[in-house]
Amino acid sequence: MGTTATLFVIFLLFNVVTFCLYWWDKEAARDGHWRVSEARLLQFAFLGGSLGAVAAQRLLRHKTRKEPFRTQLMAILVLHAALVPAALIFGPTLLDMLRAG
Repeated sequence: MGTTATLFVIFLLFNVVTFCLYWWDKEAARDGHWRVSEARLLQFAFLGGSLGAVAAQRLLRHKTRKEPFRTQLMAILVLHAALVPAALIFGPTLLDMLRAG
């Protein structure tokens, strides 16, 4: 498996884990059990799970009215959306530099 495929699988798995974390928190909210902190939910989104977080927010209807949580999650999503083109443009050059150095 190549580097790109490996990174894609890691990205996909991290988003699935993030989605599951939001689902767990939603269930805990319904049942009155221990909750996942908003800081932890945002941390997982920031570290690469923003698509899983937004999908969970929309599909599970979880944290859809909580401010500033909603705004912070959208800011993370915008940041990631800006980083993807940058990674596609500069990523191969950086990998070449690391391999040569």
